[in-house]
Amino acid sequence: MSHRHVDPDTLLLKMPSLRAVKAFVAAAKYASFTRAAEALCVSQAAISRQVRELEIYLDAPLFVRAGRAVELTAEGAVFFDASQISFVNIAQAAERIRNAPTDTQVLTVCCSPAFSALWLSRHIQAFLADHPDIRLNVITTQNFQTKEPGVEPDIVISKFANVGAGYKAFPLCHDVIYPVCSADYVKRHPGVATLEGLPDAALLDLSPYGRAGVAEHVDWRVWLAFQNIDIDERLPGSPPVFQANDYTLIINMALAGQGIALGWDQLVADKVASGQLVKPVPEHVTLRNSLHYLACKEDAANQQACARVKEWVMSKFTRRQPPH
Repeated sequence: MSHRHVDPDTLLLKMPSLRAVKAFVAAAKYASFTRAAEALCVSQAAISRQVRELEIYLDAPLFVRAGRAVELTAEGAVFFDASQISFVNIAQAAERIRNAPTDTQVLTVCCSPAFSALWLSRHIQAFLADHPDIRLNVITTQNFQTKEPGVEPDIVISKFANVGAGYKAFPLCHDVIYPVCSADYVKRHPGVATLEGLPDAALLDLSPYGRAGVAEHVDWRVWLAFQNIDIDERLPGSPPVFQANDYTLIINMALAGQGIALGWDQLVADKVASGQLVKPVPEHVTLRNSLHYLACKEDAANQQACARVKEWVMSKFTRRQPPH
């Protein structure tokens, strides 16, 4: 039986002794070798020895004496900040693992930042309350087909029917898109209540840069073209079109009365229903050849939990009847 050769792990080999770092962190935290020794239940000589070992390794002094206390040097302060953060992360991860219920199932869900901020955030607490044995690890991304490095999602919510081998996709909804703004904006600019006056308003435009599905991207130019309006024929002196590829920013600007955005129904319908946003005109565009999907990993270890998340998300969409 042959053994595959493993090259030396340079990161781990270059790491200082964790025992020495632990002694250093305690001494820095309490500004005293004596108190650090008491906190770690070891002798003061052990703390001194470990700190000295670390100083030799780093080839730099970490403390200076200040009476009975010790103070960090500039090098010590840099090393303490990094060590403290690392130790907190290790301790928290260990605590989560130790205290996690044995029947808890963790699912990784990938979706866009906009879906996470504008849809998932509204519903997720109710789901977690009804399903205490499921924990959701939400990863936002625009890289649905290449995926984020190191992320193997159990569920993907995107505009792609094919997010890779081993996933089965289920349709959620078509894109239904209409203008939205604050009621105050309409009051201050009554002309936007007509299609003719709409293009001359402060238009908040979602740009395609860095986004998925650029080929079918709908911005104000495309939406107005569906209404037989050329955006280049805006009145002279109209406010410049504001562009950003962050949809949450666009919607927050609309909520703040800074202009008119295009609203994707599944993301803004609740805000329209609550009156936070209004539709200045009744016209809308439905992309009947464009769908959003929920894709489940078919060989996921937590098949039953995946099915429950899928059914929950799909139920939220089938209950709603968006405009057509």
